[in-house]
Amino acid sequence: MADKKARLTVDGIDEVFELPVYTGTMGPDVIDVRALTGKGMFTYDPGFVSTAACDSAITYIDGGQGVLLHGGYPIEQLAEKSDYLEVCYLLLNGELPTPEQKATFIATVKNHTMVHEQMNHFFNGFRRDAHPMAIMVGVVGALSAFYHDSLDIDDAHHREVCAYRLIAKMPTIAAMCYKYSIGQPFQYPRNDLDYADNFLQMMFGNPCETYVTNPVLAKAMDKIFLLHADHEQNASTSTVRLAGSSGANPFACIASGIAALWGPAHGGANEAVLTMLNEIGDEANIEEYIQRAKDPEDSFRLMGFGHRVYRNFDPRAKVMKQTCDEVLAELGIENDPLLKIAKRLEQIALEDDYFVERKLYPNVDFYSGIILKAVGIPTNMFTVIFALSRTIGWISHWSEFHSSPNKIGRPRQLYTGPVKRDYPAK
Repeated sequence: MADKKARLTVDGIDEVFELPVYTGTMGPDVIDVRALTGKGMFTYDPGFVSTAACDSAITYIDGGQGVLLHGGYPIEQLAEKSDYLEVCYLLLNGELPTPEQKATFIATVKNHTMVHEQMNHFFNGFRRDAHPMAIMVGVVGALSAFYHDSLDIDDAHHREVCAYRLIAKMPTIAAMCYKYSIGQPFQYPRNDLDYADNFLQMMFGNPCETYVTNPVLAKAMDKIFLLHADHEQNASTSTVRLAGSSGANPFACIASGIAALWGPAHGGANEAVLTMLNEIGDEANIEEYIQRAKDPEDSFRLMGFGHRVYRNFDPRAKVMKQTCDEVLAELGIENDPLLKIAKRLEQIALEDDYFVERKLYPNVDFYSGIILKAVGIPTNMFTVIFALSRTIGWISHWSEFHSSPNKIGRPRQLYTGPVKRDYPAK
């Protein structure tokens, strides 16, 4: 039931429209404008930035206050006390697991880490120099050709099985994309390892010797996975929901999310950070680039500073900064030229009045880019790591969508083309 009404008057129409106003548990009220369609009108909202296209109980963001909650739990608390797979359970089920539930959940995920052996041959159809995201889009979409025993989207158990498979297989597929690009054999998953440890051994292990993961790096990877797990109704999540509204299978929907994430305006932010550091090139050039960043007439922008959602400090960045410092100290690479540039930029952004007044603080992409470079992950794999992490958010929203009555997505338009006209006589 609506808590209150909004009244709308339109010039030229002798009628006052009463529109229901709904109040969520947190956040702004929303006005239900569906009744306008019957009157021959639509609302106009390019980019849907002022439109609530769904209701959801998964994630809440207050960008002005720098708040990010999963199932009501602040991201800072989850990052400190939880781990990625526990957050996966939370996003899927709405509650944190009991110790027994968590153990069962982890065991089930580990039972699905391998991919069908025939999928190995798929990679041979791609060029070795193909972008890993291009490969990932194709391979994830192809999962439905191998795991078609649980594709009834109206069956809750089938949806659960698909979620387990995607959470478990994405690290395997991501590592395969990397191994294929460098000409090394694929590493099979090891179910005796934790989620992040297993991913690192599939990335950097080889058949010639046993790979032993560094616990500091494994912890950092788990933090990156956790902090990127979900971010409400962003472009890729909305893409997954829209694709899901057509009844498409979950693997196709997740592939559509990966494709949307690939765009540099969305998932390529931490990759852009490294590109920027390479462009600056040397600490001696920092002042020049800082002045360029302050010049509104200059096209140069500092990447990884500020956030289009958070008008305050990105709450994930606080956690990522600490993790970044731990990784750099563990590896002893503080003198790496690019990392020295990054640390100096961080200092300037936190102290310079220009950046402080505009709240252009380092965001999660700034720190995660530095960590991934330090770990040894190549820049073109950064967005793949993002996709791996975000899969749980995508599949949780997809499952939530199908757990209640829904409609196929059908945005409207403001038509600006020619009016009806006849084909010219010849």
